[in-house]
Amino acid sequence: MPVITTIDDLRRIYKRRVPKMFHDYVETGSWTGQTFRENCADFEKIYFRQRVAVDIDGRSTASKMIGQDVAMPVALAPVGMTGFQCADGEIKAARAAGRFGVPYTLSSMSICSIEDVAEHSPYPFWFQLYVMMDTEFVSRLLQRAKDAGCPALVVTLDLQLMGQRHMDLKNGLSVPPKLRLPLLMDLATRWRWGLGMLGTKRRFYGNIIGHAKGVENLTSLYGWTSKQFDKKLDWEKVKQLRREWGGKMILKGILDAADAKMALQVGADAIIVSNHGGRQLDGAISSIRALGPIMDAVGDRIEVHLDSGIRSGQDVLKALAMGASGTYIGRAYTYGLGAMGEAGVTTALEIIQKELDLTMALCGRKSIADVGPDILHIPKGFSGDWQ
Repeated sequence: MPVITTIDDLRRIYKRRVPKMFHDYVETGSWTGQTFRENCADFEKIYFRQRVAVDIDGRSTASKMIGQDVAMPVALAPVGMTGFQCADGEIKAARAAGRFGVPYTLSSMSICSIEDVAEHSPYPFWFQLYVMMDTEFVSRLLQRAKDAGCPALVVTLDLQLMGQRHMDLKNGLSVPPKLRLPLLMDLATRWRWGLGMLGTKRRFYGNIIGHAKGVENLTSLYGWTSKQFDKKLDWEKVKQLRREWGGKMILKGILDAADAKMALQVGADAIIVSNHGGRQLDGAISSIRALGPIMDAVGDRIEVHLDSGIRSGQDVLKALAMGASGTYIGRAYTYGLGAMGEAGVTTALEIIQKELDLTMALCGRKSIADVGPDILHIPKGFSGDWQ
């Protein structure tokens, strides 16, 4: 095993061990991939201000996200089909996150069910919802999340229809996956992954099959999923979900200041500045560019989090310094999961926390509460001078 010191080290192992179909699902964006690339590249345009001769002893990365104590302001983002990246992937990720002291967000398109994760991980986890046309199913799903003790609901707003993801189409990635010859040949070479999948009973969409009306197997799941995303989702429906859930609600997929203000009006506890990791509207601006105008619009009246493009603790620190109070990693922990299972998720979190801590120290800060824009050099016009 090579010495692992960066998220990119995990990514290289992940690429070797996980089937191409599932690797490409994580590693590509929609259309040309412009937004997918710029999510990361735009972080590199922001520089730190080094400070010296400052007492940096006794540092801490501890913070809070929606009132919950966290070891660092980083949550594991909802990633669909995580159980195809590694056998029992959602359970392993939830355990690693809980043990580390950060939130895990279970996708409604997970392989392991809400109940499975709750049974096999002793740590509370957040639940992410795609708003579906079948309102009875959605209500039951929310109740199941309540019964499992989920302290927060993350509602994804930017997937009323699927962005075109060329590699997923070419690889035959669908619900269920199309078992073409190239895929079968690729699966045959990933023996470590294959042994794991053979050893688990969790190979299907546990939150949907057997719970949605008429969906009893993978064949019926395809027809149901293809028409279920709610194209009529509007702010009134978000309000209804807020009332039905009754607990902490986070709205994911905010890129515009006007939408951030609407989230404030419907009573959300937090928003996630996000472009779905570059997998929806290609040509949209990166999340880190969108953050400034959104902070200007809502200030401290609502908790502002950020995802899309974070691959290091330095990226986390830049987002926090620009006003975010929390961040999310998706690809970064998925690399660790596919590379080394539960231990790989822990390794990813350790890498990010160490980078966050060391960079904060070299900028002359001892705690997350002390971090602000004065530790950064931000290019003029970074957030855009648009017409």
